[in-house]
Amino acid sequence: MTLQIDLNADLGEGFGQWTLGDDDALLDVVTSVNVACGFHAGDPSVLRRVCDMAAERGVSIGAQVGYRDLAGFGRRFIDMDPDELTQDVLYQIGALEAFARVAGTRVRYIKPHGALYNAIVHHEEQASAVVTAVTQYDASLPVLGLPGSAWLRQAEEAGLRTVKEAFADRNYTPEGTLVSRREPNAVLHDPELIAQRCVDIATTGRIRAIDGTEVAAPAASLCVHGDTEGAVDVARRVRLALDEGDISIRPFAEEGPPR
Repeated sequence: MTLQIDLNADLGEGFGQWTLGDDDALLDVVTSVNVACGFHAGDPSVLRRVCDMAAERGVSIGAQVGYRDLAGFGRRFIDMDPDELTQDVLYQIGALEAFARVAGTRVRYIKPHGALYNAIVHHEEQASAVVTAVTQYDASLPVLGLPGSAWLRQAEEAGLRTVKEAFADRNYTPEGTLVSRREPNAVLHDPELIAQRCVDIATTGRIRAIDGTEVAAPAASLCVHGDTEGAVDVARRVRLALDEGDISIRPFAEEGPPR
C-alpha cells in the first residue's frame, strides 16, 4: 500500500502594509492552505489574493478560524461565551468562503488557529462551540486537529469527518500535546531534523517528544508554519524527504467544483 499524506501551511497572515511569510513560494510546495480569516490576521485584499493563487494551483483552501485578537496574533486565550464563539467562527468561515467562491473554488475544511487550537484540546465548551459552528454551516466539511483532542472527539460524535495532523516544526510534550511557545525549544528550525521527523510520522505514526521519549502522532496531514524563519526552505526539504521516501503527497480534502 502506498503511503499518503497531506502537507499544509498557514497563509494569508499579512495585514495592510505588514507582510508575514512567503505565500507565493509556499503555495508551490504544500497541498492544503489554512487561510487566516481576518480575526487573528489577514485583511480582505490578502484573503482574496491567497484564495486566487490557491485556486490557480489546485491547492485546497481551509478556513483557519481563531479568536478576535489581531494584536496578539490569536495566540492569547480568550475566555468567551460559547455562543459568541460559535458566531465568530461562522462569521470567519463565511468571509473566507466569499473569496474562495469568487476564485472559482470553495472552503474545503476547517482548522482552528493558535490559542483556540490549543484551548480546544481540553476545553470542552469551546470545542463544542466550534463544532456547532461547523455543523450549522456545512456538516460535510472535514475538520483538522490534534489527535486525542476534545475538538476531534466532539466533531466525530457530531458526525463530522475528522482529520488528524502533526506539526513538522513544533516540539511535543510527553503527553502528545505541543510545547508552549513560551517555553524554550518549542519551535524547531533545522530543516534536516524537521524533514526526518516528518518521514517518521508518515511511516510510523510516532514522534520524539522534547524529553526524548516517543509518543504517538498519527497524522493524515503535516503542518509547516508559514510565519517561522526559513519556512519555505523547511517546507521544500520536507516535501523532498517525503518524495524520496515514496510517500504520496496529496490533499486530504480533494478539490472539486464550487458549491
